[in-house]
Amino acid sequence: QVQLVESGGGLVRTGGSLRLSCAASGRTFSAYTMGWFRQAPGKEREFVAAINTSGGIAYYGDSVRGRSTISRDNAKEMVYLELNRMNPDDTANYYCAADPLARLGAATRAAGSYTYWGQGTQVTVSS
Repeated sequence: QVQLVESGGGLVRTGGSLRLSCAASGRTFSAYTMGWFRQAPGKEREFVAAINTSGGIAYYGDSVRGRSTISRDNAKEMVYLELNRMNPDDTANYYCAADPLARLGAATRAAGSYTYWGQGTQVTVSS
């Protein structure tokens, strides 16, 4: 079992930046591919970013590519998501997720690849 707790959400103005954090505990964090997803009211859960076990490979969703960075600190069992140049379309509940099979590539974009999920942190971008 892995417990994931997100933090760092809040209200930000259009054009601003935010750094989300996800603290993991319970198992070998460094063995998991980690991902971030988001879900806005009335919309499906959307892939945001993922990172491989070592932190050397990152994947991004089309809506955030070029203005976001995912990173991890295996020693601290933390994964981070930095979002820049934010706009109201970024408003959503952001979830951290862990894949114990450490999949790569296209599989990282599928919510079904992830076994463990956090409760989410709300991000609201004002216009």
